[in-house]
Amino acid sequence: MNRYEIVLADDHPIFREGIKRVVERVPDLKIGGEAGDGLELLRLLQRISPQLLILDISMPNLGGMEVLNEIRKIHPQLKILILTMHKSRGYLYRAVSMQVQGYMVKEDTHSNLIAAIETIRRGGTHISSFMSEQLPDLFARHCRRELPFQAGPLSDREIQVLTLLADGKTDKEIADLLFIGIRTVHSHRRNIKNKLDMKRPNELIKYAIRNGYT
Repeated sequence: MNRYEIVLADDHPIFREGIKRVVERVPDLKIGGEAGDGLELLRLLQRISPQLLILDISMPNLGGMEVLNEIRKIHPQLKILILTMHKSRGYLYRAVSMQVQGYMVKEDTHSNLIAAIETIRRGGTHISSFMSEQLPDLFARHCRRELPFQAGPLSDREIQVLTLLADGKTDKEIADLLFIGIRTVHSHRRNIKNKLDMKRPNELIKYAIRNGYT
């Protein structure tokens, strides 16, 4: 019997080990490879051809969203389940725009991961129960053409900085939380404003709230 091969990409080894144990309790599922960052994942996918990728959004050396376009070039038919800590609808919208097959919040993992894998395996789509309240709004905005389902201009790191700004964090707090220098935070803020063509700081907060990055 051919086993359904899955690649797991997350920068926390202990979390990967926990996911591996859950997955491999099912006889016809196997973890065929693991990666701790985006570049390692791309190298791995050049060697193997799994059926499913379980992908974290926030990873070093190319985040999950940034690496998706490259993955599509290597394996255009690869099914992808986003597994993340982020519950904001902005991340969900962006994932949908990248044509993934699933979006799951990490705290929902142990009770629903296998069900999500089986749904995607059968050709369906799985959205975490923690995000289900976002779906009517997503559908309505798409129908009204307010949400064209195109990836926005911001990188993963810029979205992280924007989200923390919207949560009221100072530049110093953002630097500490993301393990980066405060000058790097300033650089990200400048790049965000340039990409969004914004001049005043409060415009960033309004953009974050309007697009669900809070």
